[in-house]
Amino acid sequence: MNVDLYDFELPEELIAQTPLVERSASRLLTLNKRDGGIRHQLFSDIVEYLQPGDTLVLNDTRVIPARLFGVKEDTGAKAEVLLLKSLGDDRWEALVKPGKKLKIGAVIIFGEELKATIESEGDMGGRVLRFAYQGIFNEILDRLGQMPLPPYIKEKLDDRERYQTVYSKHEGSAAAPTAGLHFTESLLEDIRAKGIDIAFVTLHVGLGTFRPMSVNRVEDHVMHEEYYVLPQETADLLNETQARGGRIIAVGTTSARTLETVAQKCGDGPVVKSSGWTGIFIYPGYEFGLVDAMITNFHLPKSTLVMLVSALAGRENILKAYQEAIERKYRFFSFGDAMFIY
Repeated sequence: MNVDLYDFELPEELIAQTPLVERSASRLLTLNKRDGGIRHQLFSDIVEYLQPGDTLVLNDTRVIPARLFGVKEDTGAKAEVLLLKSLGDDRWEALVKPGKKLKIGAVIIFGEELKATIESEGDMGGRVLRFAYQGIFNEILDRLGQMPLPPYIKEKLDDRERYQTVYSKHEGSAAAPTAGLHFTESLLEDIRAKGIDIAFVTLHVGLGTFRPMSVNRVEDHVMHEEYYVLPQETADLLNETQARGGRIIAVGTTSARTLETVAQKCGDGPVVKSSGWTGIFIYPGYEFGLVDAMITNFHLPKSTLVMLVSALAGRENILKAYQEAIERKYRFFSFGDAMFIY
């Protein structure tokens, strides 16, 4: 299958640079995956589409201020580091700039509190760094680091919490699970009041978010592994939901990938708690084991995320919905508007 099948023309001005002031004020496009029907509403109207007995699955990962700016110890040249994955023992997988000048053995200084030595070349062109510091690493990172906004967002984010979901809990992500940015505490209360259960999984978003596809055939792409946790409480809720005939609704592609990773592990048996690393790549032809519906943002052309939603709704339905969203000037990607596929 050719990657170009998932290409479309996206005007640059539709890539949202800043979040809306009110989270749930985003626009919502609803797509019926059976007949391709499309409607246009506000995100706060999502409650209308959720039914008693459904379970909404949220990714409660929390983004760390993972972007660090420093200088090379020997030359004083500027250096940038984006932390992606903790390897333990103060070692991190990271992306670095400028990559050509930051070789193995280079030392980067971040003020007086922190320095890092490049130990090896990591996966997909990254680096493995070992940090040296005095004190508590997370506190130092909180002082020195900046939120790792995607490179296409040029605006500075003054409020760090605006790149966190209101239910974020477990620190470890290099990017936000952005479909969840639309929810407010009030909206979640309204959802619970209607008889919809809310369950949590954790998937720490890593390198795959920052790497475009570099192959021509979809089947040749290899996803970067990310760490996930599906707790027993969530497993129990998912089993109960299926037993009563409710829908399992993933909020975001990260929740969907976590659910489907567990579905593959459990097979035809009941869902059980699970944790580990997942590199699952979902594209058309995939048969979903747990996810019945999904809340998601609008994604970039030829991305693995467009392929995932196409697997759920059909490529033609997705491209038709995206074209209508472009014509109506929906906001795309991280701080953009939302879609509900049901």
